[in-house]
Amino acid sequence: MNKFSIYLSVVFLGLMVAAMNMGYIPQNLVLGYLVFSIVTFIIYAFDKSKAKRGAWRIPENTLHFWALIGGWPGAAIAQQTLRHKSHKRRFRIVFWFTVLVNCGALAWLISSNGTHLFDLFK
Repeated sequence: MNKFSIYLSVVFLGLMVAAMNMGYIPQNLVLGYLVFSIVTFIIYAFDKSKAKRGAWRIPENTLHFWALIGGWPGAAIAQQTLRHKSHKRRFRIVFWFTVLVNCGALAWLISSNGTHLFDLFK
């Protein structure tokens, strides 16, 4: 198991909580990441269960969407702990792209250019 993505996810969420406690980011933004991560993990688990049974699967675009909107820590943890979508190269490339886009959007949001949008999270 490649634990890098698990460590990255835990460190990221920990830093989000620390930034919230120091007043840099609103609580609702952190809660959003936590909730989306949990939901995304559950979606991955559901898809893994469907894959084992040979049943209808959740589209990869749906998995990527949840990662993009903030569920990527849960997705990264699910990929490793559930061994789901962890070997499919094309999927992983798109997944890490969604992580970069999400983190880039977060960096912009916490910059002086985006902080006015924090009102949306209050």
